[in-house]
Amino acid sequence: MKQNLLSLAAVVLLLPMSLSAQTVASDANSGSQNVSPFTQSSKKFNDWSISVGAGIPLIQSADMTSIKNGNGKNLFGYSAYISIDKAITHAFGLNLQYDRGETRQGQINTKDHKALEGNYPAGRTQYDAISILGDINFSNLLRRVDNKSPFRWALHGYAGIGTLAYKSYRQDPGPVYNQVLNYESKPFKLGSFFGQAGAGLKFKINNRFDIEGRLMYVVTGDDEFDGAGVGQNGYNLVEDQISDNFFNGTLGVTFKLGKHESHLMWHDPLQEIYYKLDVLNDKTQDIEVCKKGDADNDGVCDDWDRQLDTPAGARVDGAGVALDTDLDGVIDLNDKCVTVPGPVENNGCPYAANNSTGVITDGERVLKGIDFDLNSDRILPSNTPILTQAINYINASGANFKVIGGTDTRGTDEYNQGLSERRANNVKNYLIQNGADKTKLEALGRGEKNLLYPECDPASKCPEWKNRANRRVYFEAK
Repeated sequence: MKQNLLSLAAVVLLLPMSLSAQTVASDANSGSQNVSPFTQSSKKFNDWSISVGAGIPLIQSADMTSIKNGNGKNLFGYSAYISIDKAITHAFGLNLQYDRGETRQGQINTKDHKALEGNYPAGRTQYDAISILGDINFSNLLRRVDNKSPFRWALHGYAGIGTLAYKSYRQDPGPVYNQVLNYESKPFKLGSFFGQAGAGLKFKINNRFDIEGRLMYVVTGDDEFDGAGVGQNGYNLVEDQISDNFFNGTLGVTFKLGKHESHLMWHDPLQEIYYKLDVLNDKTQDIEVCKKGDADNDGVCDDWDRQLDTPAGARVDGAGVALDTDLDGVIDLNDKCVTVPGPVENNGCPYAANNSTGVITDGERVLKGIDFDLNSDRILPSNTPILTQAINYINASGANFKVIGGTDTRGTDEYNQGLSERRANNVKNYLIQNGADKTKLEALGRGEKNLLYPECDPASKCPEWKNRANRRVYFEAK
């Protein structure tokens, strides 16, 4: 038993160190190393409280028990406690607690004891206990880091050791002993350790008061706590245990001390990181997101906005620059062909080939072709919607089509010819594999001939979006 109590003491002493290490690790992962260190002078939360409660103890493991004894009865005692509680972190605290109570055990209540036949002993024990408990707030310890809402329920775990003093009484059955109470007293001693552990569920009534239901298991470390060893006619051989243990269920109230509005045990420190202010301590304070404002109202603060005059409604990147998906110099907001590069004067759309009006017909829009990365014949995922439309158009049309591959003017003529043929064949095969009529398709490679932008020879004379447009596969009706 003493070895078990020493192990329990070691756990209680090591808990603060363990939780401190977890807090440091969590802070390092969440970026809270930039938060000012917590000190007594800078604290914004109450961390002291007083708790009181009362309950019912029931001896469970002893020679004389309180629960469903041989006479078929449960014998209920009473208990009360008061504690001074100190929160060390938002998830761990220490409680100095004083308990006083009376257990009732045996097979009949000592106050109702009568001369009955059979072996009906009765006992009761009045006890006082002083202990130090470690208090773990599991709700804060296991809380999701993205949970920004306040909460009113908290699950706590308790474990600790202390010293125990008691007076035990036993009244024996029968006409000879029923008027006699055998009595034994054990005062507080330095070596008279006991341990207790359990859990409690707290509900926050307001910023000053909590209520808590708690269930503790008490290990007395004494085989005579139940009174069975009192007097010459002892009952200590009934249960082969070296410790009489009992459950203690209580209902209590916690009063939180201090000048601040909130208590540390009800605060999630990660909220302060995400909100950049104490949301539990000052609910009326406005959040200052942008110190210099957001002139173009694009959601990116002027402090790091690289484009302070973004047009209203334009999508922007993290630097506040309007998006231009096809890199043709026309932002997506104004680009009528968002994924296909084209000149600014044509609203970001390419001109139709062999069309003096510059107006693209429905057929030409569907068959406008696709572009490729430099030195690559791989069909890009972004081009699959265009090819799907082309399949439907080809199958519905009465004409046959040439699938023509092209390149920009980088590389030799021989290399570009081979690259353009591979591009054309890849697109043709893709179309056939996805349902296009193969009898209507013919693949051709034209290298760097028939450029969409002929002025891009050499390629260095043009912006990249024009060179990319030259790296294409397009369609011609036969």
